[in-house]
Amino acid sequence: MFGSGKEVNGSKLVYLDNAATSQKPTAVLTALQNYYQNYNSNVHRGIHFLSAKATDEYESARKKVASFINAPHTREIIFTRNATEAINLVAYSWGMSNLQADDEIVLTVAEHHSAVVPWQIVAQKTGAALKFVTLDKDQVPDIANLKEALSKKTKIVVMHHVSNVLASVLPMEDIVQLAHNVGAKVLIDACQSVPHMVVDVQNLGADFLVASSHKMCGPTGIGFLFGKMELLSAMPPFLGGGEMIADVYLDHSTYAEPPSRFEAGTPAIGEAIGLGAAVDYLSGIGMQRIHDYEVELANYLYESLQSIPKLHIYGPKPSINVNRAALCSFNVEDIHPTDIATFLDQQHGVAIRSGHH
Repeated sequence: MFGSGKEVNGSKLVYLDNAATSQKPTAVLTALQNYYQNYNSNVHRGIHFLSAKATDEYESARKKVASFINAPHTREIIFTRNATEAINLVAYSWGMSNLQADDEIVLTVAEHHSAVVPWQIVAQKTGAALKFVTLDKDQVPDIANLKEALSKKTKIVVMHHVSNVLASVLPMEDIVQLAHNVGAKVLIDACQSVPHMVVDVQNLGADFLVASSHKMCGPTGIGFLFGKMELLSAMPPFLGGGEMIADVYLDHSTYAEPPSRFEAGTPAIGEAIGLGAAVDYLSGIGMQRIHDYEVELANYLYESLQSIPKLHIYGPKPSINVNRAALCSFNVEDIHPTDIATFLDQQHGVAIRSGHH
């Protein structure tokens, strides 16, 4: 991780772009270096010492992720390139196999593009329809509107747990129950919740959940999908190649059980091991402790920005009943967002994100 004395443009660095990607603690960098220096080898394919060691560490990372989100079975964790690929895996494998004309996919207008575009493509291919839940007066996805949108035609609900723009935290347990009441599955985009609070897939009741390593102090190039085993076992492969097969014949192939079925080819071994180290790092601090501290920071950030004239903050106002995530999207009247970001970076060493989301 950057030393406390790192400077940018002549100022001490203040990194406030963690919603885009987090910095990496020393333990993660050490885990990556240790793999490449001491036991670099492919996994699952060799009996020699290095391959056995790499396989053990790779699968240990899967166990750590499963425990971190309280998945019932380690095999319910699929390693992917990122959360975007994890969503695409569900859209193409589950969606193309289960959706047909007149079925409905429910999302919110506040979803990340990675959660919208794959379902647009699948809807075009299957004839299914997309329905979008609007925002309420507090700029939070409207639960009343969600209830109206759900019907027996709804086959899957795709929603974020925490918005990377609005900072809203959705009541996912209630949303999952509403969806299940009409027989729909639920995919939770947990990229902005898994690094910042306790996430328990069993308490949530999630059918699918995705998250990204690089936003939770881990390396880039890896994310994960949680899926209930009965769903994963019924899904066809997303990609074809080595590792995901049971047997290959000239005219057909049989496929491995999950998770191997969805991890074609040589995986991101070092990155998975680094993700495991990131899970250890966060667990060592304690997710509830992290969450409680971030609530304090979120309230302080909101109140401080609110005191600035002509500055408009998006998303709900924090209160006893409303917790905002520890981020704020804002505009300042008559000043372009890119100008603000450039000024803060070049004059004060403050890294923030600007632009259209």
